[in-house]
Amino acid sequence: MLSAKSLFQEILDNDDSFALFCSIAASGESQGGWENARIAALVPEAERELAPKISRHGADEDKHGRIFNALLKKRGLHPVPVPPETDYTMLLEKNGIGVAHAQLQRDEPLTVQDIVTYLSHSRVTEQRAVDQMDQLRKHFADHPDIGRALKQISQDEDNHLAYCHEELLRLTSAGHDRAIRRTLRECALAELRIYRDVSLAVMAHMGRILGWPKAKSAVLAAGIHAMYVHERLGGWRRMVSLTTPERRNALGGPGAPEPDVTRTGPATATRGA
Repeated sequence: MLSAKSLFQEILDNDDSFALFCSIAASGESQGGWENARIAALVPEAERELAPKISRHGADEDKHGRIFNALLKKRGLHPVPVPPETDYTMLLEKNGIGVAHAQLQRDEPLTVQDIVTYLSHSRVTEQRAVDQMDQLRKHFADHPDIGRALKQISQDEDNHLAYCHEELLRLTSAGHDRAIRRTLRECALAELRIYRDVSLAVMAHMGRILGWPKAKSAVLAAGIHAMYVHERLGGWRRMVSLTTPERRNALGGPGAPEPDVTRTGPATATRGA
């Protein structure tokens, strides 16, 4: 019987598929770290108080990239090239979602509208990250090899999402409501399509590595398409709603230390408040 747990267990048990999974994840996190670092450096004067939180966000993303690379090293594996069609972060940027890399490479201050764009983009993609990590943590939180890493990354993603809610609500109160609602909707609808295409590409690569029969690959592809239809018909609204988070000022303090993924035995780290 196909399930998210059984599929990821297959990927986890095979060195080649695990190397591809970690390499894709590490690349995306590292790109996110660079983007946040550049945005923090270019924050407009009116939003300078936000810069430390953006820097913390970027530092967390860099940390996640190192964690995935450490998981590879623990298995005696090396990063592998990331197929372009599986590069979620770069495909978002190429489709005009978020602040363009060409703009971030210039030493020109951003505008408040750019910050709205950045936070809206982050609110959508962090929702996706939280959903993915919740699913992985549900099944593998106590796994001796990856459990500690999953718990730490999941806690960080929860903080990132809370931060996006809080800052977008602040900007809404400051008069940017219409721009925020428009940008959130545009980001969410584009993200659905890109996430579908990336998911299909990743599953195709995993299927070739793991030797899945055509029938299994077809069932998985159908499931991905069905999820896209569900999200396109209304599921996307969970990605654009704004509510006051339980975690206030989630990125206002020091970041959590990097977990020691070389540790063996059952994971004992507990989820932060």
